[in-house]
Amino acid sequence: MQIWVDADACPSVIKEILFRAAKRLKVSLTLVANQPLQTPPSPYIKTIHVAAGFDVADDEIVQLVKVGDLVITADIPLAANVISKGGHALNPRGELYTEDTIHERLSMRNLMDELRGGGEIMGGPSSFSRKDSQAFANQLDRFLTRHAGHQ
Repeated sequence: MQIWVDADACPSVIKEILFRAAKRLKVSLTLVANQPLQTPPSPYIKTIHVAAGFDVADDEIVQLVKVGDLVITADIPLAANVISKGGHALNPRGELYTEDTIHERLSMRNLMDELRGGGEIMGGPSSFSRKDSQAFANQLDRFLTRHAGHQ
């Protein structure tokens, strides 16, 4: 199992949690971004720098992800693509997307995009909080406890 991170918009606190988990459990962690990233020295942590552009990092992750891999992303279409390839997707706020929930999330995302496009809704999600990072850490721990031993 490998962990992939849609790293351009991933909060720093989440990256730090992932760095510690990769080192502790000796799990491969790859951050994919269209900007250079700083990571701690570790044989388990690497980065892939992709060209700038819409969905370039997402497309790279979808191309590289394998069955059983975990992808950290808040991007619903990316999460749907990962799940369709047999991977797992975890939101930085701690929601583990599943076959059962991803279609509902896609529908809600599309509806919100339409409402924003029509000027009916302004703004996006609430600010990232300590509660969000704790929910993420807890969900990541549960996931890795179940899956990291099955390499």
